[in-house]
Amino acid sequence: MDSQQPAYLTTKEVADLLRVKERKVYDLVAAEEIPHRKITGKLLFPTAELTAWIEGSGAASGALRPAVVTGSHDPLLDWALRECGAGLATLLNGSRDGLVCFAQGQAAVAGLHIPDAEGWNIAAVEAAGLGNCVLIGWAERARGLILSEATAKEVRGIGDLRGKRVILRQPGAGAAALFQRLLAEAGLGETDILAQAALAHTESDAAAAVAAGEAEATLGIKAMAQQFHLPFVPLVDERFDLLIDRRSYFTEPVQSLLRFARSGAFAAKAGALGGYDIGDLGQVRWISK
Repeated sequence: MDSQQPAYLTTKEVADLLRVKERKVYDLVAAEEIPHRKITGKLLFPTAELTAWIEGSGAASGALRPAVVTGSHDPLLDWALRECGAGLATLLNGSRDGLVCFAQGQAAVAGLHIPDAEGWNIAAVEAAGLGNCVLIGWAERARGLILSEATAKEVRGIGDLRGKRVILRQPGAGAAALFQRLLAEAGLGETDILAQAALAHTESDAAAAVAAGEAEATLGIKAMAQQFHLPFVPLVDERFDLLIDRRSYFTEPVQSLLRFARSGAFAAKAGALGGYDIGDLGQVRWISK
């Protein structure tokens, strides 16, 4: 690097310098292996630190991830984030997109409920090849069919949804993946139901669509069925976990959230919402190598 270089380089400039693809630079950032800064959502690389890093006389800056919770929507988590005053922002984009966002270093925490052959979430985070993070339990949630009053007289399971108006979740949501599996197990496909054009991006959006008469059914959680006073047919107990960056874990915003989750007020809210089992809250479910 010469003296004419700017103080900060872009991702493309770093990729050109290292003779790698930009994707590799993002991987280095996610693993905290390269000095970088994130300013208004844009990655910048300090030239002096980058030179030292290339020459082996410096280490990655280890910049803190933004205080953001990404991933899937959970009503109990949403409430806790507001009540605890931790100052954690939210970017709720579904479990799969949240996992990608986390892998790119854009969030400190990701809420996940991704089904796999043996359970929930662990296979997905292992496949992502993540480092320096831990998966901890948040809650088990009762998930099933949220139904309109009229439809509840006819539907007792997934197999009874044939010809019914159903509001679906967005691609990448854990609920979307589970619904596809349950449909297949019942011998149905999306052509057997009347999938509505609009998609629900949160648990509350899905239940609200049924309550408003926009759909006759959705795959949702018991807590939302209770909130909207709608019939509920339980199908599975799913795990909702928090994937947390190790360094971020010890920051005050994340610790404030976890302290609040151990309070009596939190336990009372979980009970009031319904369909939550918080017995394993805080349990370490997986640690990156």
